[in-house]
Amino acid sequence: MKLAVLVHRAEEGGYWAEVPAIPGCATQGETFEELLQNLYEAVEGCLSVPLESLQTLPGAKAMEIAI
Repeated sequence: MKLAVLVHRAEEGGYWAEVPAIPGCATQGETFEELLQNLYEAVEGCLSVPLESLQTLPGAKAMEIAI
């Protein structure tokens, strides 16, 4: 899976980034390398939703897929 990421220089130093395809998914880092590491963790966290917590309509089936 590939995701577009917008990287910004922070006014106070360092970087921050957002993932437009995942509303609310953003992170920051003091260095570009730290930002990249934090991005992987942020995306994983934003996409990690326990199946048990999903509310579905009657007859719907919750399942996981790999992309």
